[in-house]
Amino acid sequence: MSPLKVFGRDISTNVSRVLVCLEEVGADYELVTVDFLAGEQNSPEHVERNPFGKIPALQDGDLVLFESRAIAKYILRKYKSSEVDLLRESDIREAALVDVWTEVEAHQYYPAVSPVVFECIIFPIMRGIPTNQQVVDESLEKLKKVLVTYEARLTESRYLAGDFVSFADLNHFPFTYYFMATPYASLFDAYPHVKAWWEDLMSRPSIKKISANMPTKF
Repeated sequence: MSPLKVFGRDISTNVSRVLVCLEEVGADYELVTVDFLAGEQNSPEHVERNPFGKIPALQDGDLVLFESRAIAKYILRKYKSSEVDLLRESDIREAALVDVWTEVEAHQYYPAVSPVVFECIIFPIMRGIPTNQQVVDESLEKLKKVLVTYEARLTESRYLAGDFVSFADLNHFPFTYYFMATPYASLFDAYPHVKAWWEDLMSRPSIKKISANMPTKF
């Protein structure tokens, strides 16, 4: 069987989300470089894979998918086993909690943390655009409110959906990893359960492997 093909670069937050899931399930895959810094995601060849000209895309035989969260779920469903069940779909209650915290990441956490990453790293370093400190400050205030809720949740369970690691937790890896490379990483110190949860995630072999290829200093 041919390996899955992931199109993108491993330094991309969305690509790294997919790669971590592939590592978690032990799937055979090939990373095909599409250099977004060079604009290759807008090439006709790649737009056939992702009509929005974004990365990643995934090819599994004649099936082509885009959108990193959808790709990740496909991978976790395809390679689900008794040892690795990160969506918990065999238990409707646990699956519902995974869904809840997956949605929280997408609609509460990501909108708060990502502007800090964009303003401190992506815009100034990759695009030459100065940091908008007002955006950073406003986003940090939003993030603090989100982390209060996370701290409360993580006093009740080891991970977000329960006492088991899930897709909901792994979803937080890409942007939190880069947030920790900004001047505001110490924000997590005020939320000890959140900080312990993050350190736990960073100790996972899948995340260690993928983060080894991601920059830590800018």
